Amino acid sequence: MTLSSTLRRLLGLALLTALAPVHAQSFPEKPITLVVGFSPGGGVDTVGRIMAELLGANLPGTVVVDNRTGFSGNLAAQQVKRAAPDGYTLLMAPTTSYAMSVKLLGAAAAGYELVPDFKAVATVAELPLVLLASKTSGVATLEQMTRAVKAAPGKLAYGSAGNGSTEHVVTEAFRLQTGLEMIHVPYRGSSPAMADLQSGQIQYLFTTPPTALANVQGGRAVAVGTANRTRLGVLPDVPTFAEQGLPFEAASIYAILAPKATPDAVVARLNAALGVALKTPEARRRLAQVGVEVIVASPAESAQRLAAEVDKWSRAIDAARIKQE
Repeated sequence: MTLSSTLRRLLGLALLTALAPVHAQSFPEKPITLVVGFSPGGGVDTVGRIMAELLGANLPGTVVVDNRTGFSGNLAAQQVKRAAPDGYTLLMAPTTSYAMSVKLLGAAAAGYELVPDFKAVATVAELPLVLLASKTSGVATLEQMTRAVKAAPGKLAYGSAGNGSTEHVVTEAFRLQTGLEMIHVPYRGSSPAMADLQSGQIQYLFTTPPTALANVQGGRAVAVGTANRTRLGVLPDVPTFAEQGLPFEAASIYAILAPKATPDAVVARLNAALGVALKTPEARRRLAQVGVEVIVASPAESAQRLAAEVDKWSRAIDAARIKQE
């Protein structure tokens, strides 16, 4: 970068900062784009569309969802990182999977880092994970699972959506905390892993509440426990791991992020609109229907959560010695 271009960039940022309060008063003056790095109909897209509707209902103008798929959602993150820092381009971020992805790939390969490259607008939701066991395993509780795995160390298997996936990293963290020896079977996605759990080819699988609910109600799997502080509304009869003597928590966290230089006043405006929307019974009902627990957090709290999520899963990956294959 030349001296003149550096000066122009610094002057531009200074002007943007000076005009931020004025900009925030009239913001937004055009449609906002919420970029989703995953296909329509999936969990991130479903939550993103609800968030876009809620945000649009509490701001003048509209919020449009833009699905930019590819590279495990990382292309969308790269796009928003490069976007103008004016509040009009936001990222619907599954921060748990993004934190794991950047750790395993490295910042250079992923094309971004969460904390240095983005400003947290709001943490909006979490999907606590549920551990399922196959019907053929004869396991229905953590105690029964512990006995079964210890009776056959290194012989029973758990599945995941692939090496380095959320299911893989979470199960390795669970395995390290419990001392249970199991075989990891990576699949190309969650669907084939679930199919093999149903048939008994693998014995265990962490998954999201909606998937767990469908399989438990359908009699195709058994819920061993939930990795949450409290029982889930959609699975009220399934105890948490903490209730069963294991203080283990794991969830997929969802946040809305903006480019790092986005003015604080604009971020505050967006956060306030989301906060109003997420506190309504209708919003909580809609999100509960897809197994999502609502989080209402300020930008500062959201920034702390983001940094904590990156640190938590970085340490978990290091402890489990997981490498990208």
